[in-house]
Order: sequence, then structure tokens, then C-alpha cells
Amino acid sequence: MYTQALDLPDPSTSGSGALSAVPPGPTADEAARQDRFDACVDADGKIEPRDWMPEAYRKTLVRQISQHAHSEVVGMLPEGNWISRAPSLKRKAILLAKVQDEGGHGLYLYSAAETLGTSRDQMVDALHSGKAKYSSIFNYPTLSWADVGVIGWLVDGAAIMNQIPLCRCSYGPYARAMIRVCKEESFHQRQGYEALLVMMRGTPAQRAMVQDAVNRWWWKCLAMFGPPDTDSPHSAQGMRWGIKRISNDALRQKFVDATVPQAKVLGVTLPDPDLKWNEERQQHDYGAIDWDEFWATVNGNGPCNKERLATRVKAWNDGQWVRDAAQAHAAKQKARAMKEAA
Repeated sequence: MYTQALDLPDPSTSGSGALSAVPPGPTADEAARQDRFDACVDADGKIEPRDWMPEAYRKTLVRQISQHAHSEVVGMLPEGNWISRAPSLKRKAILLAKVQDEGGHGLYLYSAAETLGTSRDQMVDALHSGKAKYSSIFNYPTLSWADVGVIGWLVDGAAIMNQIPLCRCSYGPYARAMIRVCKEESFHQRQGYEALLVMMRGTPAQRAMVQDAVNRWWWKCLAMFGPPDTDSPHSAQGMRWGIKRISNDALRQKFVDATVPQAKVLGVTLPDPDLKWNEERQQHDYGAIDWDEFWATVNGNGPCNKERLATRVKAWNDGQWVRDAAQAHAAKQKARAMKEAA
């Protein structure tokens, strides 16, 4: 769900127009370290923060994990907008718990990225300046309460499909963080589906609201897995390193095949006239995705890009006094401990 960094050009190397010098060949020591790294990845082992790793591997992980963290934090905004308008105390409590979980996921992931030598301030600055991306799915508005349920069912369902393989990522801190994240995302998907079930048993207006939300979110969820494999040049390297385990198209297919029977139970129609079961492939065929819309949103031209980023920057600036107070308290405690120790 939040691994679009693998499909985006690296801003540090793209667009310069200049030819790079041929790098010198590796020394014997560097070659040996590379061999040990490759052997660990090939054996399905874990690379830990103090282990040697190729610089390109480290940079790829920083981009992916930080983008994932940004997505979790920005992803709080579309649903947080509905906490005060939830239709019951039960729904309010569920949504509060979910939004809190998303904030926690962001903290786990920022911490994992910090083990690679990048600071929290650097990552936040990259997000606020527009250098770093987050998942394009969060740049669309939530127009009704049904959108909250559909985000739980479809968006978080797509997240689980994408993130479960990350529990086997070759980088240890990322893989371990994802175990808890996936468990909590499973709760999010179930609460969204249950909320939609209740609405589909309600009035015609409620059922129409759910269908409208499904119509608006379905294609956006299919695009979440990233562009087709033929247009994803970095995926092969990510899979070689054990960062990515399953290709974009394979994940998208698994999501479609899992979601169709769920839609039948709900009683909603997925808005794709080309969606049908292919007996020969034993999978569903589905229609063409609008990749122009996807890339426009990724590049900052979606319906809510500017609003989301402005809200995030304002929240960060408004919270500066809390961070200052926490640092002052920590410094005071440290000074007191040193005085007592003396």
C-alpha cells in the first residue's frame, strides 16, 4: 500500500542531465562484505542496523520506510475529520482507536528509518517541503460516513495485502515493525467491513451511500499497488534485495480475487464492467486503470494534496511547544540525575 517509493524516480540522481563518472571497482574488503550481504539476503536472513549494507540498499530503505511512515501519519487526516461526526458513541470510539493506531504506526516506522542513519527531523522536513511522497490514496476527500467504512474495507484491505509480505523484509527493524502494524491493520479492515454490513442492512439511502463510496474508491485502491510491473523499473532490484517480495501486478490480482466475494456478501457492485471470472487463469479479469490520474495525484495535483500537506505542516508547527517542553524536561531530568550521581 505504502511502498510507492520503489516506483518513483530518485530525486538525488534524476533530472541532472549530466553523465556520472564510472565508479571505481570494489576493493577486496568491499567485495567480501558484499558477498556476505548477498549470502544473508539469499538465505532469507535479516540485515540489522550495525551490519554492512550497500549504500543503494540503505537509501532505498530510507525512502520506502519514511514514505510509509508519512503515509500512516497523513492517513489519519481523512478519517480524523469524521470523529466528531460519527453516528454513534460506538463508532466514535472505534474510529478514535483506529486513528490512534495510525499515529502509532508512523512512530514505529520513523524509528525503524532512524536506525538507517536518518533523523526524524530530516524525514519530516522532506515531507513538509514536498521532497518526500506519501501514498496517493490519501489525497482524496471523504464525502460521507460510508467513505470511512470503505476506507477500512478497501484501502486497509489493500494495505494488508501489500504489507504482510513486508513482515519478511530483509531489513530486520522494518520487518519486526510490520508484524504489529499488520495485526492492527487487520482490525481496521474488519471494522470497516462490519460498518458497511450494518449500513447495507439499513435504509435505501444508506445502501446508496455505500455504493456511491465504493464507486469512488474502487479504482483508486487498485492503483495503490503501484504501476504495472513493466512500468516499475525499481521493483526488480527491491525484490533482489528482499525488500519487496511480490510484484505490483501479483498483489493487485490477489486483492481483486479476495475482494470480489466480499462484495457479494455485502451486496455492493464493484464498478468495473470488465470484471469477470477467467476459468482458464482461475483468476478475475478486470478493466484498465487510469494511470494518468494516479501519476497526477502522486505528483501533487490530486484533489486534496495541498490541503493534506498544509494541515500536516500546521499540526507540526502548532505542536512545537510540546516538543520544546519535552526536551526541556528531559534535559532537567538528565541534569538532576548527573547531580545525584556526583
